[in-house]
Amino acid sequence: MGMSGRSLLFAAGLAGLATALAGPGRGDTGTAPPGGDPIEREVARGDELERQIQNELSRQNQLLERMELEQVAPRPSEPAVSTARLAERADPRIAPLAPADRDLPRAIFEEESLRVEAGAWGNSDPLEVIRLSLDADHDGKPEQIRYIDRRSGEVLRKEQDRDYDGTLDAWHDYERGRLVARVIDADGDGRPDAWEQYADGRMTSRAIDRDGDGAKDAFYRYRGDSLVEEQYDADNDGRIDGRVVYENRLRVRAEEDRDRDGRMDTWTTYRAVNGTEFVARIERDSKGRGKPDVFETFDTQGGRAVLSRREEDVNGDGTVDVTSIYENGKLVRREIADPSLVPL
Repeated sequence: MGMSGRSLLFAAGLAGLATALAGPGRGDTGTAPPGGDPIEREVARGDELERQIQNELSRQNQLLERMELEQVAPRPSEPAVSTARLAERADPRIAPLAPADRDLPRAIFEEESLRVEAGAWGNSDPLEVIRLSLDADHDGKPEQIRYIDRRSGEVLRKEQDRDYDGTLDAWHDYERGRLVARVIDADGDGRPDAWEQYADGRMTSRAIDRDGDGAKDAFYRYRGDSLVEEQYDADNDGRIDGRVVYENRLRVRAEEDRDRDGRMDTWTTYRAVNGTEFVARIERDSKGRGKPDVFETFDTQGGRAVLSRREEDVNGDGTVDVTSIYENGKLVRREIADPSLVPL
C-alpha cells in the first residue's frame, strides 16, 4: 500500500481521537453522568474515551486490510472475458490456455533470499532464489508465494492458496518465465488431484484423480489447440480400460475393456456428418477370446445412428456365420451360413 493511503487514515484517526480527548463540547452532552461523585464521573468519562479509541483503531485496521486486499482482487476496470473465450473454456475438446499470472506490484510482497537444494523441485542443481510472499489478510499464512531466480529475474515457481483457507493448494513450475507444469488440490483434502503440462501457452496433457483416492484415473492429451486422446482407469487397478481418439475435435474411434479383465473387448468407429459424430461401427469380443466376434454397422437417419447390419462369428474361426439385416432399426432378414451353429 502507498503511504498516502495510510497517511489519510492515520490523519482521520488522529482527528477523531483529538475530538474525543477534548471532551464534550457545545451541543455535546457526553456520556458522563450529570451528577454524582466527581471520581465516578471521571472514571465513566475515561471508560468512554477508551471505547472510542479502540473503535477508531479497529476501524483503521479494517480499512487498511480492505485496501490491501483490493490491490490483489480483480479490478472492475479489467476487460470482461469475451463470449468466445468463455465458450472456449467450456469446450472440453479445446486445449485450455495456460492460466495467466496477474502483474502484482513487488512492493506488496515480503522478500527473502534462500537456496533451493538440488532435487527439491526436480532441479538438477541448487538454485539461488528470492522468495516473494504475499499474506494479504495478515493471518500468517500466505495466499501466494513466488520464487524468482536471482540471476535472471525470471519466476521459477509459484505456490497458491486458491480458496484462502490457509493451506497451499496449487503449485506452478516455470521455464524461461513460462508455465510448464501445474499441480492442483481442487477438493482441499491435502492431496493433489490434477496434474497439468503446458507448452506454448496451452495445455498439452492433464491427469486427474476423479474419485479422490489419490490415484490418477483419467488422462487427456492435446495437440495444438485440440484434444486428441482420452484414457480412463475406471476401476483403479492401474490399467487403462477406456480410450477415445479424436480428430478435428470429433471422436473417430474408441475402445473399452467392459469386463475389466485387462484386455479391450469393444471397439467403436465414428463418422462425422455435418460436424456431428455418429456411431458407424461397433466390434465386440463377446466370448473373451481376445478378438472381435460380433460386428455391428450403423446408418445415420433422422439425426441418430440406427443399426443396419449385425454379423456374428459364432465358433470363433474368423468367419462370419450369421448375418442379420435391419431396416429402421428393426430386424427384417437373417442369413445363416451353417444352421448347426445357431441354437434353435
